[in-house]
Amino acid sequence: MVNIFTKFFGSALGKGRKTYEEQKDALRSANVQKRLEMAKSTWTNKEILYYLAEKDPEPSVRKAVLNNKSLPVQASTVLAKDVDQDVRLTLAGRLVDLLPEASRDEQSQMYAFVVQALGTLALDEVLKVRVALSSTLKDHAHTPPKIAGQLARDVEQQVSEPILRFCAALSDTDLMDILKSHPASWVIEAIAERPEVSSKVSKAVIDSRDKYGGKALISNEGAELEDDLLLEIVEIARSMPEWQKPMAVRKALPKEVAKELAEFVDASVRELLLARGDFDEMETEEIAAVFRRRVDFAEDADEETPQQRLKRLVKDKNLNEEIISDALAMRDREFAALALAQLAQVTPEQVLKIFDMQAAKPIVALAWKAGLSMRLALQLQKDAAHVPPREIIYPKGGTDYPMSEDALIWQLEFLGLKAARKA
Repeated sequence: MVNIFTKFFGSALGKGRKTYEEQKDALRSANVQKRLEMAKSTWTNKEILYYLAEKDPEPSVRKAVLNNKSLPVQASTVLAKDVDQDVRLTLAGRLVDLLPEASRDEQSQMYAFVVQALGTLALDEVLKVRVALSSTLKDHAHTPPKIAGQLARDVEQQVSEPILRFCAALSDTDLMDILKSHPASWVIEAIAERPEVSSKVSKAVIDSRDKYGGKALISNEGAELEDDLLLEIVEIARSMPEWQKPMAVRKALPKEVAKELAEFVDASVRELLLARGDFDEMETEEIAAVFRRRVDFAEDADEETPQQRLKRLVKDKNLNEEIISDALAMRDREFAALALAQLAQVTPEQVLKIFDMQAAKPIVALAWKAGLSMRLALQLQKDAAHVPPREIIYPKGGTDYPMSEDALIWQLEFLGLKAARKA
């Protein structure tokens, strides 16, 4: 196999070359043409070539040296700081062309020199140089991760955006750090639209609460959205209508997520949900039933006070978990408190006091006392008590209470409530 040094920089051996002393005489010549000839010759001594690259005052000579395959690779770190931007641009092209072979051994001296020179160019003071490098490396299979990270953090959008949007060499660690430290909307949207977005990065995008970045992520089928994150997105979508339509049409949407979405969307989005082809007839009917219940609840609210509605439901033995869920979905906090108080056999004032604590454990304990599911306890934490997202307690295994019975009883006693649970 041809040595990579020889392939890129050539050999200094051959017939007809000038002696070292003759080359030194030409080096001292004021004649630019003579120096150009020497800079182009593959027979020129490498020491002479290195000197021309570093010291020659004529940009055309330094550029000619750069195109000379006999030039030692070490010179790339010198040329990366050349005062002439055309020389630096030419060097960038040569280094990028070399990457596939240099990357075969990332521990080699060759690779180290290439990455060092590219790193210098990635910080070049001339925007044109950085833009050229970014546009070349954004979809290059051998882009060094270190260089990708440098370019992705560039303050100029035309440099960083192509890397943020397309470069596969950019690590999740870099992406999450950038989302945390540079949360401009265009940055979030570029990351959200990458061909592949991991679950961790997807969570970071949603945590930014950026309207357009979130919409782009939900619309991106290459973004990995776990079920818990989909449920979180649905909750945010209550006050972020721009996210509702892309959620309704996203492929492989779990039925439970679709039902949560159906709780509050308007008729046009509901039709998109019902028109999906991946739900069977029974699942589609469940989603439609949720929407109908919400409509009925809204109509009842116009005709009855919360106290009248509670009295009627208790009399008809229709007060159940779905009713409370409907109330929470429709933002009827007063009725939710009345209904929860009825089921838990406490006063509405006690329930409202617990809501106002904005703490997860008291809400979970109260829901358990009322005989409600952990799924509704989760909804109560979010919609009634407004527990901070990082403090929310989620169901164990998707359905079960994660707290022991002793822990739940202790919470109730601490709140001054009887610990007996509704049968």
